[in-house]
Amino acid sequence: MIYKPTGKDILQLFIPAVLLLSCFGINAQGPVSRHVSITDVDSGWSGNSVNAVVFRKNSLVSFGDTQFISFYDAKGFVVLGKRKAGEKNWQLNKTGYTGNIKDAHNSISIMVDGEGYLHLAWDQHNNSLNYCKSKEPLSLEMSEKIKMTGIAENSVSYPEFYKMPGGDLMFLYRDGGSGRGNLVVNKYNIRTGQWSQLHNNLIDGERQRNAYWQACVDDKGIIHISWVWRESPDVASNHDMCYARSTDGGATWERSTGEKYNLPVTAATAEYALSILQKSELINQTSICTDGNGSPVIASYWREEHSSIPQYHIVYKKKGQWQVQDLGFRRTAFSLSGAGTKQIPVSRPQVVAWSKGKKTCVAMIFKDEERGSKVSVAWKKNINSKKKWKVIDLTLKPVGAWEPSYDTELWKKEHKLNLYLQYVKQADAEGVSDVLPQMVQVLEWKP
Repeated sequence: MIYKPTGKDILQLFIPAVLLLSCFGINAQGPVSRHVSITDVDSGWSGNSVNAVVFRKNSLVSFGDTQFISFYDAKGFVVLGKRKAGEKNWQLNKTGYTGNIKDAHNSISIMVDGEGYLHLAWDQHNNSLNYCKSKEPLSLEMSEKIKMTGIAENSVSYPEFYKMPGGDLMFLYRDGGSGRGNLVVNKYNIRTGQWSQLHNNLIDGERQRNAYWQACVDDKGIIHISWVWRESPDVASNHDMCYARSTDGGATWERSTGEKYNLPVTAATAEYALSILQKSELINQTSICTDGNGSPVIASYWREEHSSIPQYHIVYKKKGQWQVQDLGFRRTAFSLSGAGTKQIPVSRPQVVAWSKGKKTCVAMIFKDEERGSKVSVAWKKNINSKKKWKVIDLTLKPVGAWEPSYDTELWKKEHKLNLYLQYVKQADAEGVSDVLPQMVQVLEWKP
């Protein structure tokens, strides 16, 4: 299915889209629709946002010329798929594994290691680890459920895979509940085919709070983590933005200045990129990336003290100092409070950054009811300029409670953005909506 805007849509979207695509290094001659395409995969569960939450690492992932996808079907079975680059048809495998699709925390995460084996974690929210890997490289046939290390695997939430430049994998998850969990870091060695635990408590909430993190691995293999603290299960208790990085594959960690942390990191020892008060509508689990120089760029949203309207923000470093930009285009107030998955008018954002000469381009992908709940992008072709952020839409139809997740490995390799796309509807506090299964799709930005 190709995105085909009307003549009126072209007039509204063409000029800003040309500017954005030129920042991507894309030849923007001709209609905007040539640069965005949407491919159908199959129908999937849509009664809540479990298939389309921002913390899926990953929903899509590429290895060589093969791209993989994962999602829950209408009955809660894990479905895996793959296709060759440029193809529209997907080969699908409905596995025998199921998840609690009524809890939007229990998403699926996948990654392919340097040998081509697909790794899968699913259905995690304060329960025992669910993990397996493919029987052969590039296969959709999965092993029986297996342990990783057997250590601290009884109360797992938010499983996330990250690939190192040499092909090894990192696996991050929370051990324990909201407000009292620890960040566990495991590492997979492709030479031995074994997992080892590097840290059972990298960031310690001291049983008073826990870290809600976002992470990335840059081209040099440096692991970057930023996080907010939460004092209780109530999302309103989120506060502050902290940062750490590892230059040796996760063994040791340091501040952005290079000063080593004594582990575990605590509220007293963390580097604070930005101070943000509780009850500021600060959201947890958003995104971090790096620019062409390996400098961190963080996206989130919160409300400034003088305002009732939560705005998207970009936090980044310039000349050794943390900076923050308020994107400032939102006009609608809302408030975050309570436990569980919330029904919120905006999505958590994804952010990507790249260099163009001496300039750093930044694009933030999001959804906002103000814009008709479409897939939207806010972008700036020079993060250090004083110009306002430009905002465009990539879809004409609404996506409900969708949040962006993308193929991180394809982005690293080719700077092509492939987004998991599906209309979903989220009721407040783990409610289930009466929505029929909706088509799972992949939105592609093509040069």
